Amino acid sequence: MTSLSLPSPAKLFPQPPSQRRPPSPQSLTTSTHHHKRKPKFETLKDNLIRHADAGDIKKAISTLDFMAQNGLTPDLTSFSVLLKSCIRTRNFLLGKLIHSKLTDSQLELDSIVLNSLISLYSKNGDWFTAQTIFETMGDKRDLVSWSAMISCYAHSNMELQAIFTFFDMIECGEHPNQFCFSAAIQACSNVEYAWIGMVIFGFVIKTGYFESDVCVGCSLIDLFSKGLRDLNMAKKVFDQMPQKNSVSWTLIITRFSQLCDPRSAIELFLEMVLTGSVPDKFTFSSVLSASSELQWLLFGQQLHSLVVRSGLLSDVCVGCSLVDMYAKSTADGSMNDSRKVFDRMPVHNVMSWTAIITGYVQSGGDDREAIQLYHMMMEEGSVKPNHFTFSALLKACGNLTNLELGKIVYCHAVKFGLAYFDSVGNALISLYARCDKMEDARRAFELLFEKNLVSYNTIIDAYAKNLNSDDSFDFFSEIEDSGVRVDAFTYASLLSGAASVGAVGKGEQIHARLLKAGFESNQCICNALISMYSRCGNIEAAFQVFQEMSDRNIISWTAMITGFAKHGSAERALDMFNKMLSSGVKPNEVTYVAVLSACSHAGMIDEGWKYFRSMSEYHGISPRMEHYACMVDLLGRSGFLEKAVQFIKSMPFVADALVWRTLLGACQVHGNVELGKHAAEMIHEQDPNDPAAYVLLSNLYASGGQWEKVADIRKGMKARNLVKEAGCSWIETENKVHRFYVGDTEHPQAKEIYEKLDQLAAKIKKMGYVPNTNFVLHEVEEEQKEHYLFQHSEKLAVAFGLISTPKPKPIRIFKNLRVCGDCHSAMKYISLATGREIVVRDSNRFHHINNGLCSCNDYW
Repeated sequence: MTSLSLPSPAKLFPQPPSQRRPPSPQSLTTSTHHHKRKPKFETLKDNLIRHADAGDIKKAISTLDFMAQNGLTPDLTSFSVLLKSCIRTRNFLLGKLIHSKLTDSQLELDSIVLNSLISLYSKNGDWFTAQTIFETMGDKRDLVSWSAMISCYAHSNMELQAIFTFFDMIECGEHPNQFCFSAAIQACSNVEYAWIGMVIFGFVIKTGYFESDVCVGCSLIDLFSKGLRDLNMAKKVFDQMPQKNSVSWTLIITRFSQLCDPRSAIELFLEMVLTGSVPDKFTFSSVLSASSELQWLLFGQQLHSLVVRSGLLSDVCVGCSLVDMYAKSTADGSMNDSRKVFDRMPVHNVMSWTAIITGYVQSGGDDREAIQLYHMMMEEGSVKPNHFTFSALLKACGNLTNLELGKIVYCHAVKFGLAYFDSVGNALISLYARCDKMEDARRAFELLFEKNLVSYNTIIDAYAKNLNSDDSFDFFSEIEDSGVRVDAFTYASLLSGAASVGAVGKGEQIHARLLKAGFESNQCICNALISMYSRCGNIEAAFQVFQEMSDRNIISWTAMITGFAKHGSAERALDMFNKMLSSGVKPNEVTYVAVLSACSHAGMIDEGWKYFRSMSEYHGISPRMEHYACMVDLLGRSGFLEKAVQFIKSMPFVADALVWRTLLGACQVHGNVELGKHAAEMIHEQDPNDPAAYVLLSNLYASGGQWEKVADIRKGMKARNLVKEAGCSWIETENKVHRFYVGDTEHPQAKEIYEKLDQLAAKIKKMGYVPNTNFVLHEVEEEQKEHYLFQHSEKLAVAFGLISTPKPKPIRIFKNLRVCGDCHSAMKYISLATGREIVVRDSNRFHHINNGLCSCNDYW
């Protein structure tokens, strides 16, 4: 029998120092006349068991070899002890070697040894060998054998085989114990087999194991939470468990955290601590995750303190959870605390590197640092990235719209053999979409090894965000045909696609479908519905969805406030904000952008200052660039241009192009050429290739008749290959979006459209309409300017709406740029002349025009 290469028996059993003397010649002579004394079997067996119990398996196996070398046959007890020690220490390689020695011994194996072998191979993930041993046992199978095999199948993702084995055991006359029940129920803890689990649950109640074993109770918690998604029943099981240990507390906390009820998870954690149970690293990881979801920074900091006192700060999993908590919970999006936790971790693995990289990507605004961290990780060399790492990195490249860098990252994923993961493929699709490469995104989708719901959701969301709602709806039909069940994110993406182009008809169809699918109470979908109806011009429908919600979060409130602000209902927006505060919901940065925007659209300067100051005073939110831009917009629209400049100079950081662009737009409205020129220069310093700044300044010069300067700007744009974004208006009729550009003659009904425009022009001129040719930004004759005015895209869209929609229905027009002032005036007359309500959404806000009046009160 082959021996392991381990220390010799002489080293394991040394002689006492007093006996270590050189042998005399006489003793050497006489030794040849006497048999060598053999060691006693029981002594060696006791040594073997002692080494095995102490976890020193190598010494135990050396003892086993020594027994064999001296003609002593180890018994089954010795082998059984060794196997159990290997299983306990998860030393599967030595366990297999013991199995080999056991086979060579030709001993007749009993059920105890065979059961240990099944457990050995089961825990090693080798279900086939475990199954082979089980099948050859015959009459030697006992309850332990069945339990081990059921557990093996359950942990090898062979749930159906585990269930069949459980019922085969019952047919063979065995009565299941707590281990059988736990394994069988665990196999049923999924959506597909949960109904079978309920049958076994009845069996558990009947046999009385529910009230006597913690393991069975934990399995039932998983059955109800993971299989039936019923956290209430899972909690009832937990409450009725007569004994609760740290494992059961951690399990129920984890399931509530994972299944979108972080508040209950935290409440359970507090209850656990009060009962005297000691949380472990898994408990802290779960409750920190719940704190992250709620963005409860103060509570997360208290947990951090508990982690330190519990001596678990050095644990990698807890460290990763702390990194994630600080990344998601800081009010200003700072990654400083996350980075401190990461830098202080004594050991980094792929989880910790990925956590900090993902934190930078998700915090928004520091994607370059995420890329830099990846470089540090590679330079260190001790840790290899996983597919989650590459998914985060590709997202960072997408945020930066840096396609070349994204391609390099993807090549690294290929090099590490991780490109085939769906998460990496989905991130690649998103990268191409963010970089306006939809053909490449589509190709990446087609090349996915396996298309799952996440893959479909990614491509649908990509098309929706690129204003290709028709393609996103085509993919939705493909999902339905493939039999994949759509989820809340699918509907949310489709609603976003409908909102992006103002396709309220398609949005209403999606609404009907999700009602049929039973998603009407889903918080995420309700928030998407509010946004869709609001962005499609039906603010009252959005408000109805909001009122019917039973569970509102900060996103729900912010969406409604934003909707009212965009529709010119500043009072309703601010009233909604105050109600939100009264309900105990804390505002975030986005909420304040909506509030300040509402004040800006209505010229409410005093209110704007009040809310701007309240950000930091009452809610600890440091104003970001967007908030300063809102205040510049508020002052600029109101005509206080010099005050706006002083405000910019007082900012705690350098104003970016957004702030100066906002001021430049206000200068155009009020005709302040000199200040507009200064704003444009500041934009060019930061972004020389920003076409919007050139266009705004050109329009400002044109409105003042400075045509030479207009020509110079246009020549400069041409030299830099900068192209002005073409003005486009569109309208949805019968679920089809019709787009129009200035002077458009491509539409099939172009003749009828222009005939309608001629009729409208004659009619509204008699009512007092006078074309404002100042909005024609070209140096042409006055008569030609008037002709140009009636070729504007928004007028074409209105004319088409009048000839293609019935009278009671509002005409909803959408434009990618700011609505033309002359078009705005003309639409007021058209609404009065035709008795039709006209709703216009431009790049700034909504205009509800009815009976000659607009909701903006000519202030936009």
